[in-house]
Amino acid sequence: MAIEVTPAHDFDDMATMFAPKKPESSVCWCLSWRLDSKENRALKGTARADKVRELCSRERAPGVLAHIDGEVAGWAGIAPRAELYPFAHSRKIPHVDDLPVWSLWCLRVRPGYRKQGVTPALIAGAVDYARASGAPCVESYPVDNDGRRVDLTMAFVGTRSMFEREGFAKAADTDSVAGGFPRILMRLMLDRHSTDAHSTDRM
Repeated sequence: MAIEVTPAHDFDDMATMFAPKKPESSVCWCLSWRLDSKENRALKGTARADKVRELCSRERAPGVLAHIDGEVAGWAGIAPRAELYPFAHSRKIPHVDDLPVWSLWCLRVRPGYRKQGVTPALIAGAVDYARASGAPCVESYPVDNDGRRVDLTMAFVGTRSMFEREGFAKAADTDSVAGGFPRILMRLMLDRHSTDAHSTDRM
């Protein structure tokens, strides 16, 4: 099965992942970890969709999307940590050093596409996009769950083993928890001179 991962510039594809059944409903749209609390609270209903449309129209996409046979299968939020207000100013998730790192903070797979290799493809595709954009390093903040089941409402942060399989290593502890498990800071240093690819095939 071919899984293609590309920068998320198509708003309609983003809507497939995030739009509520009622357009006026206020849902996350993966903005809660990007905006400061004041702006996040101020954006309600369709204004949240408008903000995502604006992000999709920028030269730098707000993340990457996975497709299978042309259908949207999943999403990964990836951006410079400096653009993500809650992470840039977090007192719970440390700054390891002064590198202009990118953060991979959210992984979501649509129902019907789970257990088909979409998550590892999303991580690899997000890393490729960060590398192609000049990032020296990618950070993630998954739970260290030691193989125990993570509540689906918090599964978007990913698990330590997911990222270890893609080459990430623990860089620091955090004071953050998700679903009752501690979150750790993991890193993957990037070789920006390597061949870049914005798609990946996974079986």
